[in-house]
Amino acid sequence: MTARKERLQIRKNTFDRVRRAVVKVGSGVLTSDQSLNTRVIRRLAREVSTLMEQGIQVILVSSGAIASGVKKMGMIERPADVPHKQAVAAIGQSGLMLEYERSFARYQKKVAQILLTRDDLCNRRRYLNARNTIHVLLDWKIVPIINENDTVVVEELKFGDNDNLAAMITHLMDAQILINLTDIDGFYDKDPMDHKDALLIPLVSKIDRGMEKAARDIPGAFGMGGMSSKIKTAKKITTSGIPMIIASGLKSNILKSLFEGRDAGTLFLPRKEKMGSRKCWIAFTLKAKGTIKVDKGAAKAIRKGGRSLLPIGIVGVKGDFGVGAAVRCIDEDEVPFASGLVNYKASDIRKLMGLRTNQIEKRLGYKHYGEVIHRDNLVVMPDDKEGAVCQ
Repeated sequence: MTARKERLQIRKNTFDRVRRAVVKVGSGVLTSDQSLNTRVIRRLAREVSTLMEQGIQVILVSSGAIASGVKKMGMIERPADVPHKQAVAAIGQSGLMLEYERSFARYQKKVAQILLTRDDLCNRRRYLNARNTIHVLLDWKIVPIINENDTVVVEELKFGDNDNLAAMITHLMDAQILINLTDIDGFYDKDPMDHKDALLIPLVSKIDRGMEKAARDIPGAFGMGGMSSKIKTAKKITTSGIPMIIASGLKSNILKSLFEGRDAGTLFLPRKEKMGSRKCWIAFTLKAKGTIKVDKGAAKAIRKGGRSLLPIGIVGVKGDFGVGAAVRCIDEDEVPFASGLVNYKASDIRKLMGLRTNQIEKRLGYKHYGEVIHRDNLVVMPDDKEGAVCQ
């Protein structure tokens, strides 16, 4: 079997398994001359409706609110400061949803608007409430259209960009694939706008630091999420056992082509083990409140042995966090390798550093747990020192 035939078979197998997809549509796709590209929205509505008729559930993560507001206000360019951006987003969000509503109505489909902040998904109860609501909408065959709540969000509660939001929604809803529609054909080895010899990489088995570095040189035309953001998102998604594809949302019938297994865009293959919903929440949704540094023995025990984090292996603590907070674990070289929820507050962990489990009660005057982070609340990230495998 030739490399291309093998690649097409992998694509077909990947999309044959999809029953629920998250489709992220970027600003570069939805924006035309600083206003909404209504032609693209109508085409996407047709393509999504076709997938729904085939029994595939689709969740849209959509940019475009600011572009819609800029058009409504007759502005020449997007505002630069936060209050004006948030005001324009508030004005534009209703126009964006109206365009989606009109476009999907042509195919007898209804839509629902969901606006989120990171805080909504960091709170476990609200995370599950959002999940349950979206499940009901999908059962009713309504298209959920999700965006960040730009009007009220503050910097520390931002998702960063809609690429990151799309990753969180993919984990939230246990989707089988994330389709990231952008304004270029996929991931290139260098910026195709500046280099005529740039090569499109159709299949990626593993993302390494070299790919991340190359992605930083390929900017996005609009919005916040350039190619670097998309590669980071692909790393999160594939680490959790879910495939992701970057493809051009400006091409007609792109979703149809992808689900037919055609050679379009760049497919990022997942690792074999799928991460559970709770561990995805810990690893990719929660924002770390601090850092715990561990010695070589503890790092090896966690990485290779599947162990909990015990006080004896801790050599440093940064941050002022409480019980149940999310923290990053770093090794002696300060390389992050795990995330988890702590059983003790930061000030107590500092007192426990280097102690054995049977010494906890004597040092603190109480002992609720023998572990600083229990294995059930600890997520180990894969080692990315190996090179990427691209085909």
